[in-house]
Amino acid sequence: MPHTSTALSAAQAVIDAPAALRAVEAALRHAAQLGARVNVAVVDAAGLPVAFARMAGAPLHSVEIATDKAYTAASFGLPTSAWPAALGAHSEAVRQGLVLRPRFVAFGGGLPIEEDGARIGGIGVSGGSEAQDEAIAHAGLRALGITTDESP
Repeated sequence: MPHTSTALSAAQAVIDAPAALRAVEAALRHAAQLGARVNVAVVDAAGLPVAFARMAGAPLHSVEIATDKAYTAASFGLPTSAWPAALGAHSEAVRQGLVLRPRFVAFGGGLPIEEDGARIGGIGVSGGSEAQDEAIAHAGLRALGITTDESP
């Protein structure tokens, strides 16, 4: 039987540290303008940490929540605020089971980061209200030149 060569790997674009840091810095500036104390996390396409910052006074539990929002957005390519509506299209088992998965977040503040149609990471913000977290995450995307339909 002839052997055919097949690649065992594929290249995947991921956000780099300088871009992730720009997004975090812009998010922190916007949080300060809103008077919110937040944690901001950026992960790459595999959900691995690239950049993180915690504002003084930001809730401690929000450290992991911000990271998990970024992870959820990067892993599914969907803003975390879109999950309540998205789950409505699925069976009761999926609706109940998915939200119990570790690191899954189904409320606002996590956004996917895309470049040229490819998901390269996610940004997550936690510590303000849901609306504040989402607006702050959008500020991080704008610093990268990324705008979305939902961008405030």
